[in-house]
Order: sequence, then structure tokens, then C-alpha cells
Amino acid sequence: MLKHGIEVINKSGLHYIVENGDKFLKFKPWLGDAFSFLYDFIMKNSIFPKKFGGDINQHYEILSKELKDIHEKRVLELASGSGSAVNFLPNDNHYTGTDISPGLLKKALNNFSNAGFKKASFYVTNANDLPFDDNLFDIVLCILSLNFFDDINNVFQEVKRVAAPAAVLICSVPVPERKKVQSTIRGNLYSEEELERMCRETGLVYEAIPSENGALLYYRAIIQ
Repeated sequence: MLKHGIEVINKSGLHYIVENGDKFLKFKPWLGDAFSFLYDFIMKNSIFPKKFGGDINQHYEILSKELKDIHEKRVLELASGSGSAVNFLPNDNHYTGTDISPGLLKKALNNFSNAGFKKASFYVTNANDLPFDDNLFDIVLCILSLNFFDDINNVFQEVKRVAAPAAVLICSVPVPERKKVQSTIRGNLYSEEELERMCRETGLVYEAIPSENGALLYYRAIIQ
């Protein structure tokens, strides 16, 4: 499952990448692990209504509809956060979650266990240099995180590498043209036109998912 030469150590249910023989590869989470316990509260009560001008329950409904027929597939999520995918992904799938925050992944580990996922694993890593082998995953999720990545084109290239032929990338991301409330959304906001172009340039076939939920755009991209 891992690229040749990648070594990981399992600690408290999380997989850490080892560098220089004995040290864990570490990252700097945008929120900080000290605040991971507040993440779900912030998303529900601040980010969705005040930043996105949207509704978190509608968000889950849109994604549940999109993923309801996905069963027993190999699913990778970029930036899993606290494990919100349990609200829209059927629990018979083989889930692999990634995030740069061990604190959030620990919450995700508990949420997936409580939701009845029998095959779920979690890796502390970023989306720019995934530790996984080529042609591995059937579905890739990138939910509310694409605007935080420094190099989206590189992320798309990594997705294309680790995804099996005809796999599907499912994304949800805020876009400036849908933003109605006067608030600042963190990260780099790209328009739907820009995202479609970047997908096309990376060899991904862009398809919008019809939906209305504040500033959020939902789309799928088929890996060729």
C-alpha cells in the first residue's frame, strides 16, 4: 500500500511517517492541535453560518446523496479533519484518512470507530506528497480543504497518481463567486472556472454537482 522506501510507525492508532531513521515527520496544523477539541464546534457554529453562509446539515445531505451508492470501495480522504465523512460515507468502505494534525486524526479515529467502520486507517501526512502506492484508490475525497493547499496542481497530480483508473475525486470548496456574506474565508479561493481549468490541465474530467449551499461549490472529477 505504501510507496517503496516509506517507513511508518503506528502509535495510538495513527500512522506516522518516519524520517532520518527515528523521527516522525511533523507538520504545522493551521488551527493547532491544542484547539482540535473545538474543531467541530467551530465548523458548525462559526464557519458554516458566518463564513460560508451555508448549512452544515445540507452539506452532509449533498454529499450523502453523491456517495450513497459507494460501497466496499477503497476511499482516500485528503485532510480528514475530525472525521466528518462518517456523516455521508457508507461504513462498509475501506477508508484511509490523512491530515497534518494528529489531534484531529485522533478525533477522526474515534468517530470512525463509533460509526462502525471496520476498515479505517489514518496517516499523519500532507496532500502534496502522499506516502501511498500508485493506482490504489477508487474514490478520493477533498472536503473543505482544497483552499488550504499551497499547490493545488501538485495535489491534483498526487491524486491522479494514487487513484485507480476511472476513479473519482469528490470535492467541496468555497468559491468567491458564491460568497454572499461579508466575511473572510481563510486560504486561497479559486473560482469554479479556475478549478475546472486546473482539473483539465491535470487530466481530470470536471463535472459540477448541482447544489446550493452558501459559498460552497461541490464537484466531481474523473481520473482518466
